[in-house]
Amino acid sequence: MRRLWTPWRLSYLTGSRPSGCVFCQMLAEQPNDNDLIVHRGRHSFIVLNLYPYSNGHVMVVPYRHVPSTEQLDAAELLDLMNMVNLSLAALRNTMSPDGFNIGVNLGKAAGAGVDAHVHMHVVPRWVGDTNFMPILGDTRVIPESLPATCQRLRQAVAAILSGQGDNQETTTNEPSASS
Repeated sequence: MRRLWTPWRLSYLTGSRPSGCVFCQMLAEQPNDNDLIVHRGRHSFIVLNLYPYSNGHVMVVPYRHVPSTEQLDAAELLDLMNMVNLSLAALRNTMSPDGFNIGVNLGKAAGAGVDAHVHMHVVPRWVGDTNFMPILGDTRVIPESLPATCQRLRQAVAAILSGQGDNQETTTNEPSASS
């Protein structure tokens, strides 16, 4: 069995943090070009992860502060999954990954860094994207700055939602004609 060793994750989990919920604090601030929020939907938003496993690692976060998907209502769950699909389309259009990891860590024991506010991770993956740098060099190679990635993803989301990008029919929050 191969193991994924992530020393940067342990330093984040055991390090000091500001009081309050980081996601709620993001939402309380006025939207601006310097934040890492890619898109705000009806009940959830897409934000870049400050501690990404790979370039383009985003999180989809419901606006409501709850610790588990079990507390979300049907509209919130639908929007959460629509935003995951929108993330997938935007990442495919901008980065051409070979695959994705999508997941939710419920509780500290499951690896949640922010355990009081549920969120989903969408991590783009490429064939051969694991290398020696994180293990031997205690360094992660992210080839693009977070603000530059955020800008590219914002443009891709805007194109998808305006009908000019790929996959727009599967990523909008509007019910389809067949529903």
